[in-house]
Amino acid sequence: MSTKILNVGIAGLGRLGKRHAEQLARHTPGARLVAACSPVAAELDWARNELGVTRCHDTLDAMLADADLHAIVLVTPTTLHADQTSACLRAGKHVFVEKPLSLDVATCEAVEAVAKEHPDLVAMVGFVRRFDPSYAEAKAAIDKGELGRPFLVRSQTCDQNDDSGFFVRFAESSGGIFMDCSVHDIDLARWMLGNPKATRVFASGTIAMHPGLADCGDVDNGLAIVEFDGGQRAVLYASRTMPHGHETTTEVIGTTGTLQVGVGAHLSRVQYRDACGVGHRALPDFFARFGDAFRLEMEAFVAACRGERPSPLTLNDATEATRIGQAITQSLRSGMPVTL
Repeated sequence: MSTKILNVGIAGLGRLGKRHAEQLARHTPGARLVAACSPVAAELDWARNELGVTRCHDTLDAMLADADLHAIVLVTPTTLHADQTSACLRAGKHVFVEKPLSLDVATCEAVEAVAKEHPDLVAMVGFVRRFDPSYAEAKAAIDKGELGRPFLVRSQTCDQNDDSGFFVRFAESSGGIFMDCSVHDIDLARWMLGNPKATRVFASGTIAMHPGLADCGDVDNGLAIVEFDGGQRAVLYASRTMPHGHETTTEVIGTTGTLQVGVGAHLSRVQYRDACGVGHRALPDFFARFGDAFRLEMEAFVAACRGERPSPLTLNDATEATRIGQAITQSLRSGMPVTL
């Protein structure tokens, strides 16, 4: 396969799907975007007109019937991820699926079982932060022992407040703030700490600005503590109400040192001084923060499909993130710690 171009089809052309489609069509070595799938006619028109994709389908089954396709990228609603991932594997296609794999642990495990029946196929979940150059540098430093033994991760995903309330309408299907936002921090904590087993979680949260979230048991600011085997811990914070922009930060504390990633939400290295004080421009959203990571993530998937290097993520990483995220959500709603 490594001598061939990887023919890729994409399912889902919403906000993130279009980003992935543009990346595959224009910037991913070794890949060619040849097909698109969406139930929305306007999205297929966009793929034809903007990217020159001629094989357009309104169902995934129709796209999977294309024998010339080697791989599928799924950027569809969360509720479809698991079944569609299994369908891609059964059709003999490599598959990349956006997080989370499922909001249910048993469903994640069922997809893992399907993947084991197809060991020659790559199945990768989109935990994009692992591909960010700064996070990759931090992980390499930890692996070299520069922090001694890492025992605590403090990580946060904080979005700029959206007065339109998009995420309020989305909350019922997203699984809540911890599954939608903190699932990235959960994965980072496991990765940085060496994939320990989570044993207990506790969560609390508040609705600071968006009362509509109460209808589905969600909050716009949440805190969680995750306890791991061996005494390691993670402290997670998620927010939908930042006034200044998007801020993803992570701190890892070890026995001989600490490191921090992303502190300050800097859009650039430019600093401004005026009568109001000293400051810098802030990142507006996660696309601005993780543009390079999205590019590198898709390059890693294509390289794995072409047999050039191993897949950097497994479906089990997604299962464990869901296991922890669901326990945190249960704790938030019950007000009690949850043992895993």
